[in-house]
Amino acid sequence: MTMNKTKIFALSCAAMLAIGASAKTVTMSKATLLDKIKGGWAGQTIGCAFGGPTEFKYNGRIIPDDTKIVWDDSRVKYYYDTFPGLYDDLYMDLTFVDVFEKKGLDASISDFSHAFANAEYQLWHANQSARYNILNGVDAPASGHWKNNPHADDIDFQIEADYAGLMSPGMPRAAVYYSDAIGHMMCYGDGWYGGVYVATMYSLAFVSNDVNYIVTEALKAIPAQSTFYQCISATIAACKANKDWRTTWKQIQEKYGETDLCPDGVYQAFNIDAKINSAYVVMGLLYGNGDYSKTLDIATRCGQDSDCNPSTAGGILGTMLGYSNIPDYWKNSLKPVEDIPFKYTDISLNKVYELGMKHALQVIAKNGGKVAGNKVKIKTQSIQTVRLEQSFEGLVPAVKRGLGNKPIDKVAPFKFNGCGIVIRGSFTSDDPNYVGLVEVIIDGKKMPVMKLPGGYHGRSNDIYWNYDLEDGEHTISLKRLNPQDNVKSNVYSYIAFKKKSK
Repeated sequence: MTMNKTKIFALSCAAMLAIGASAKTVTMSKATLLDKIKGGWAGQTIGCAFGGPTEFKYNGRIIPDDTKIVWDDSRVKYYYDTFPGLYDDLYMDLTFVDVFEKKGLDASISDFSHAFANAEYQLWHANQSARYNILNGVDAPASGHWKNNPHADDIDFQIEADYAGLMSPGMPRAAVYYSDAIGHMMCYGDGWYGGVYVATMYSLAFVSNDVNYIVTEALKAIPAQSTFYQCISATIAACKANKDWRTTWKQIQEKYGETDLCPDGVYQAFNIDAKINSAYVVMGLLYGNGDYSKTLDIATRCGQDSDCNPSTAGGILGTMLGYSNIPDYWKNSLKPVEDIPFKYTDISLNKVYELGMKHALQVIAKNGGKVAGNKVKIKTQSIQTVRLEQSFEGLVPAVKRGLGNKPIDKVAPFKFNGCGIVIRGSFTSDDPNYVGLVEVIIDGKKMPVMKLPGGYHGRSNDIYWNYDLEDGEHTISLKRLNPQDNVKSNVYSYIAFKKKSK
């Protein structure tokens, strides 16, 4: 993969206008448009805070009805004060909003990638692997490609693609357009499709009050050959067939509950894969059927990433309903924080309502719509299916084996069979500027030296990964080249991958 410094939006203005040339025009007041934009941002904040207490505490199982999920008027502020990292759904979005504001709609992908890679906030999974890649010279889109990012199918872009739909009301092709380069910074394949699907649902939520239409129509953006499409299509069908969402949950769990190829999820109940968590969003929306409380409750009780999923469902439904129609029971918790910037940013909810409106009006005008007085005319767009791409194509896990939670230098050379490997572990130092150098030798051949920062901000999620080996038996050894006493390393396990049987 080569470094991409090109403009994020390569299409000309003429091509952008052509996207919606034959579509119908929808007229709404500026007040209505703003209300929907506010509903989207507010809805995802509420959902994130509601599901926060159960995040990844119920993996591969439903949260029981008798498990009470606390909600009150102080809940959103509570996480602002005690765990601001919970709002990664929001501060990642706000990074992109901020770049659009400072650099304009034609900002370069380099503007976006370096803004998020150098930001102070905490990141995990695909986002953190992308940050590591970018800080080490592997820029977007290579930073998100699965051969460079073992977390490429994770949920990360799915939970931060809200911005693209909220700035593209009624224009799903524009929403995809603003999702492409940014989404490929940290994800690929199903990981990118999760963001495309979410952004498309947001876009449709501006011009439809039919949840079933929004969920079903948005799937047209995803290639039918992809595993993401197949999972969501199966979920929609099951929702139509089953009265009880728990029956649908069990059917989807049986088929997709153990398909996560994230190094942390292979052969584990833990599943941060985009598609199954998107399935939980769909269950919340379809079984909730426009009821805000029921939607959040179901999306949360599906488990796994149970703050991100109600955040997405709550944002999409909040856009459809509008801020003014979100029940006060939920909205009252926002009042103490709407003027407080999210940590690591200078953007509050009230500010992003304003910026979101500004950017949406710009995109509307750029795509053939008109803004006149208090009215907005949106030239709506049909959906176009995006290109087919699959992470880890042709590969399946062969084995996952523990390595004793030992320091790197205590791990003896070991053999594995397959064509790819990921070695899981951690590397920490009291000195955040320390970078450990680890020599990796496979079958007697030295691989490029791994640079493993000791600080949490720039860390690598994994010790080593390589998906380009010849299929067969290999011997691998690890050696630290610059050990220090105050530096700790811990090697957990390895996952070997093999070619999928035809």
